Amino acid sequence: MKNIPAGITVDRKTKVLTIRWKDDHKSLYSFSLLRHACPCVECRGGHDQMGDEPDIEVFSMPIEDSERTQIENVEAIGSYAISILWRDGHSAGIYNWDYLRALCPCDKCRR
Repeated sequence: MKNIPAGITVDRKTKVLTIRWKDDHKSLYSFSLLRHACPCVECRGGHDQMGDEPDIEVFSMPIEDSERTQIENVEAIGSYAISILWRDGHSAGIYNWDYLRALCPCDKCRR
């Protein structure tokens, strides 16, 4: 795993989670994007849909502002990932660093 964050911030007012990576890249994730891209088995539609890359469709989904897209808490999972507790109680997704880097919505990463 080559992608390592240098810092993570959650801004509930703007509804953006920011990761500053050790290579100085900065990724800004809307809460809605993170929820649409939840990597858990339930959200991905079963074990056969699991993978290291987010589904490309999440980048064109409309911004959603609801209980399911409000972050209650973010916890570190060892030194390789975070888990997000959503206001609707969902917390099964483990977002590892490589998955989050692949999910970066910036123009440079989307090319």
